[in-house]
Amino acid sequence: MAKKEETPEPAEKPESETPEQAEKPEGETPAEKDVSAEQPESVREEPVSAEHPKSIQEEKAGEEISKDARMWAMICHLAGLVWFAWFAWLIVPVVGNIVAPLIIWQIKKEEFPFVDEQGKEAVNFQISILIYGIVAGLLCFACVGFVLLLAVAVFDLIFLLIAAVKANNGEHYRYPLTIRFVK
Repeated sequence: MAKKEETPEPAEKPESETPEQAEKPEGETPAEKDVSAEQPESVREEPVSAEHPKSIQEEKAGEEISKDARMWAMICHLAGLVWFAWFAWLIVPVVGNIVAPLIIWQIKKEEFPFVDEQGKEAVNFQISILIYGIVAGLLCFACVGFVLLLAVAVFDLIFLLIAAVKANNGEHYRYPLTIRFVK
């Protein structure tokens, strides 16, 4: 007599389970199943972890900055170049690099919030550069100041140009090593 082998019959699906839930892997929680079912894969957002925090730039990316605001913010940064112009020393000695951005910022700050923010940055940076330049000038008596004066001038020029380009692109820029006098 041959024994009849019994094959297990497939278990019936519970009636409460929908076809979408049956296709999902077992590891998902009910909340994840609901979110996954509602959103297509291309729309799902990855959770923000400590490794990948949202930057200020990503948060502010939603706001569109007008072309005029970007231009005035760039001019506000570039106005600090007055310090490098030899003829400016005849018209506005020593503080020309502070006065020019200050005037542009005061005129346009009510019209464009972006110019208000970048104008404060430009004025604060130029005030800080003036202080660093005075300290380097005083250190000329110790024969170290000449090198420091050159370093301050190069630092000013490089970061001023970086800020102008970023402002023209509509990016919010903060200068390094700046004392925040105007808030």
